[in-house]
Amino acid sequence: MGEDKNVYASVKAYSKRGKLLTKPDFQTLAEARDLEELMTRIKNTVYAEAVADVQKPYTSQNIESALRSKLADIHYSIAKTSGNSGVLDAYYMKFIVSNLKLILKGKILNKSQEELEVHINLHAEELIKQRDVVIKALVAKDFEEAVASLNSVKFADEIAKASALYNEKKNIQIFDTYFDKILFQHLAGAMKNYADKSAVKIVAMDIDFYNILSVIRGKFWGLQEDQIQDLIISTNPPAKELLGRMMSAATIRDAFNELSSTKYKNLVPQVENELDAIAEFERAFEMFYLSHLSYIIYKNVQFCNHCWNYKINII
Repeated sequence: MGEDKNVYASVKAYSKRGKLLTKPDFQTLAEARDLEELMTRIKNTVYAEAVADVQKPYTSQNIESALRSKLADIHYSIAKTSGNSGVLDAYYMKFIVSNLKLILKGKILNKSQEELEVHINLHAEELIKQRDVVIKALVAKDFEEAVASLNSVKFADEIAKASALYNEKKNIQIFDTYFDKILFQHLAGAMKNYADKSAVKIVAMDIDFYNILSVIRGKFWGLQEDQIQDLIISTNPPAKELLGRMMSAATIRDAFNELSSTKYKNLVPQVENELDAIAEFERAFEMFYLSHLSYIIYKNVQFCNHCWNYKINII
């Protein structure tokens, strides 16, 4: 039964992949002169239904919110079809994490509830009956109350650590890193005893990316080694040793140079400015990840074609 569910999910995902917009499609959307023309062009794509209820005046927020709801529906549907895959459930947390990041950073910047609401879409939370968790943080009168409202959630400890470190360093990006840690901790846990080697490779790169960037950002923020260590997700011994050397490096440049003997050696930034180097590395790793993801998907196309032949009726 479990194998059947995986086949169903694979076919469904492959069907969705076949409907993704192409590069020319995106070029057409990018050439729209304004949001009204953009909406007209979106309505000529597979996302017409997703934006059908968006009301004028069009804004980037209401268009994005409609598309975000559609994405949550697709993700939720595939996750349920697969029989509650731990990996898909962990990736689904991106929706919740994104909203909580926005709310807590907005509270720090003294944004009102009304100002924050236009940027928040709770459809993903509604699907998994977690809407109240986010609402409590949203309606809190200030940052401290928002953090306190989350003290009963399962990742409350990490939020408390993020809050304490922010109060010490006053760097708002600390919340991005700690909430990413929450997401990737769930992914790492879901991957234990996971048999699909393709999925393991994808998730392993995600965790590598998070860990390496956490070390680099921690050094950039002037964190102590023990503070950086707290950001790291447990990994295999070779990766742990590499991260240790990066943490102990005298400079950010030296930390990047530790990657020169790894499979990420071609991603080491060449610019001297530390902020530019971090941005360049992020972009390079993203492209590296996407190229490997495309290759893994390509290798699985024949399997999905085989599934398609006898399971198409489930979609």
